[in-house]
Amino acid sequence: QVRLVESGGGLVQAGGSLRLSCAASGRTNWKFHMVWFRQPTGKEHEFVAAVSWTGTNTYGPDSVTGRFTVSRDDADNTSYLQMDRLKPEDTAIYYCAITARWGDWRWSAMNYWGDGTPVTVSS
Repeated sequence: QVRLVESGGGLVQAGGSLRLSCAASGRTNWKFHMVWFRQPTGKEHEFVAAVSWTGTNTYGPDSVTGRFTVSRDDADNTSYLQMDRLKPEDTAIYYCAITARWGDWRWSAMNYWGDGTPVTVSS
């Protein structure tokens, strides 16, 4: 089993920044990619960003490209989501997940999920 714990969420004004963290613990001795999702109230989970198990490849949708940066530190099995120039439409619960399969960004395709951290962007 793998446990994922997100942190760093909060309230920020539009145009501001937040840095989310996701710490993985437990059975982490395998090559997993770390993925971020978000879920606005009343909507489905939305893929936000992914970083490969090597840390050298990243991917994200156009809606966040240029504003969000994903990274990971394998020394402590942690992924980071740096979010800049935040907009009110970025308001959501942000979740971390891990997967063995690069390229399948469906929420249901992940192997493990965290409980999420809330982000609220005020206008």
